[in-house]
Amino acid sequence: MIYSLRGVIQELTPTNVVIDVNGIGYYVGVSLQTSQNLVQGSEVLLYTQQIIREDAHLLFGFFSKEEKEMFNLLISVNGVGPVSALILLSSLSLSEASNAILSGNSALIQKVKGIGAKTAERIIIDLRDKVGIFGSSEEKLSNYADNKNKNEALSALEVLGISKRISEKIADRILKQNPGASVEELVKEILKNI
Repeated sequence: MIYSLRGVIQELTPTNVVIDVNGIGYYVGVSLQTSQNLVQGSEVLLYTQQIIREDAHLLFGFFSKEEKEMFNLLISVNGVGPVSALILLSSLSLSEASNAILSGNSALIQKVKGIGAKTAERIIIDLRDKVGIFGSSEEKLSNYADNKNKNEALSALEVLGISKRISEKIADRILKQNPGASVEELVKEILKNI
């Protein structure tokens, strides 16, 4: 198995890179997070995961060991292939993905292209006990509190007959600007913005 590659970046696109290692060009699939850390023509060390299938030998590269570990956890979930895992890692940072899994926020995971409700729930159930290493405990606690406040606010608004889909978009916007918003503040701001 190819554990890592050190070489010069010969070609670079947002989703793949060709690394020249002593005259041999390795075609490696990467996430947007990894791609943003690379510069064409420079030397790089990528941690890699090789996947051998009947019809293809695939190589995926990661700028950090943590991203590679998260990728391997994701592809261990039934129904999540390497391309879906890369899309998820391109859409969410490691801490966002781990916090979504820890807090059971399947709505955030479902926003990733190609991941439906059942797959999102399966990711949460299978990985909840395994992703604790990907974020600081303070981040997790504040994210959990924000998520709890958001869910309570959305439930209160649903009782008033306001669509959860509409209020959730507004709540996300408010929480980006004011991460510590209380349930009451969220309800008031959502009502103002509807």
